[in-house]
Amino acid sequence: MDKKKTQAFFEGREIKAYTIFGAHPVKKGVEFTLWAPHAQKISVIGSFNDWDPEVDPMKKDDETGIWTATVKEAAPGDSYKYRVTQVTGDIVDKIDPYAFYSEKRPQTASIIADLSFDGWTDQKWMDQRTVGFDDPISIYEIHVGSWKRDPEMGPNDFVNYLDIVDDLIEECHKNHFSHVEVMPLCEYPFDGSWGYQCTGYFSTTSRYGTNQDLMEFVNRLHNAGIGIIMDFVPVHFVKDNFALARFDGTPLYEYPNPDDANSEWGTANFDLWKEEVRSFLMSAANYWLDVYHFDGLRADAISNAIYWKGNKERGMNEGACNFMKRMNFTLKQEYKGKIMLIAEDSTDFPNVTKSTLDGGLGFDYKWDLGWMNDTLKYLKMDPIYRQYHHNDITFSMAYFYSEKFILPFSHDEVVHGKATIVDKMWGSYEDKFAQARALYTYMFTHPGKKLNFMGNEIGMFREWDEQKGTDWFLLEYPMHAAFEKFFEDLTGIYADNDAYYFGYDPTNFQWINADDASRNLFSFMRKSKDKTFITILNFSTNPYKAQFGVPHKGIYREILNSQWSKYNGTLIDETPQAVKALRLSRNNFPYMIEINVPALGGQIFVVDNPVEKSKK
Repeated sequence: MDKKKTQAFFEGREIKAYTIFGAHPVKKGVEFTLWAPHAQKISVIGSFNDWDPEVDPMKKDDETGIWTATVKEAAPGDSYKYRVTQVTGDIVDKIDPYAFYSEKRPQTASIIADLSFDGWTDQKWMDQRTVGFDDPISIYEIHVGSWKRDPEMGPNDFVNYLDIVDDLIEECHKNHFSHVEVMPLCEYPFDGSWGYQCTGYFSTTSRYGTNQDLMEFVNRLHNAGIGIIMDFVPVHFVKDNFALARFDGTPLYEYPNPDDANSEWGTANFDLWKEEVRSFLMSAANYWLDVYHFDGLRADAISNAIYWKGNKERGMNEGACNFMKRMNFTLKQEYKGKIMLIAEDSTDFPNVTKSTLDGGLGFDYKWDLGWMNDTLKYLKMDPIYRQYHHNDITFSMAYFYSEKFILPFSHDEVVHGKATIVDKMWGSYEDKFAQARALYTYMFTHPGKKLNFMGNEIGMFREWDEQKGTDWFLLEYPMHAAFEKFFEDLTGIYADNDAYYFGYDPTNFQWINADDASRNLFSFMRKSKDKTFITILNFSTNPYKAQFGVPHKGIYREILNSQWSKYNGTLIDETPQAVKALRLSRNNFPYMIEINVPALGGQIFVVDNPVEKSKK
């Protein structure tokens, strides 16, 4: 083993450790390389040697703690493990921490994999992709195994990536989703963890196909103009004895202090202060970007890294924060700022999306979980009481420009007794859909990028279950078909007008009236160079003929009303309102429009901006 090659690994700077460690086919067989400094003895066991630990012992470099062996009889497709005699004297069969493929659960062995793929045709996409600050980013979060699962499938049957990719592309195009975000595709033992409790950080889960199937899946999305983001889990890992936990008899990957090592999920927390663990996780992050051409990563449970075990009272975990800064900075350098790094962080920790060069954590985006919680809490309550909670809707703009936010309605909001987005809404069946349409009008006209979990676009009523497919049959029912049509039209307005997605400029948003609490009314504008868009939201059960201040003269044309009958709303007459602004001051604006506002409705109006006269 070339010690210069491993120096960066031990310094916590390596982002391609998967080229050093793991099982790599060579001319003379397969070369196995493993870091386990405290082990007394290690052998490679596998299908190529009848799992006999005496056949292929590994040789240890005492200075680095790296073990190596070249096995002539081994080949891609063979399964293997490491038989480790730990420092404690215990003998344990462990998977390869750097395995590229694994047996399908409940089997756990690693599999020698060939990562070559000659089918890439996405170079144009790779050259032109950006981090998307000035693009209409709308992310479609999916669980691959249940997005389009056949009801006839049993619990041990799984879809293949390539079985769903064409339908997925069609769904993204129809609803103007710019990116697909897949829940973790690293190998994991328990289906019910959805991939968030991993064993193989470099191992593509064997549930949905081969390594090459996933590469083709990504390639097909790219050629269709769709990006792909993967959930990445850098905070914790499963404690199963065959995996990373106490790998060589010591806490090699986890914190040495049991109180710090044990997470709230019954998993083990990575020791993010240890340089070799930093290289491991940075390389795992880079692996999906490099080998599989992913366009970004959404880092899970970042609050549990920022603070010790996610507890602000225990203080900031400085080592974990330094790790995130280093990882984000290094990946940005490697990909010239073209990949998205997204933090799922529920804290108010500052500067999560600020550059590391300016003291921030260096993520590109952060989920706005405060916006999500406040908004859904507001819409769950009886409209009679909403006037006393008006701030739940207006508060987000008080802090919005402190970070670069994504507005998320993710899988976390539609599982385990939480009710789906539509079902969270107050009132009757019809009222729920009316408010969901108004909610989405609010979401897509509010500043920030967007994320929706699969099924949100058709108004799913059943909570998500990873063992059941999306209820696509609902589209046979008028209310759901109309909701999908509404979602398609609304997201088209978002995607086609830069007033809604261009940058994070505070001058792009302005309240018209943020204080009309007694009527549950909200009004604001979004501005581009050529047009001004007005959003009116009525979260009460009363219709109004209401007046709103506007910035300039012109004809304000209604381009969307969530209560139009084509969306199964209450308005039979779908004639868009076209209102001429009067020179009467309202809400501190020089002009005023008077419009009909439906109950439980959302409306969008547009007006051309005045053309500036050239100075002679």
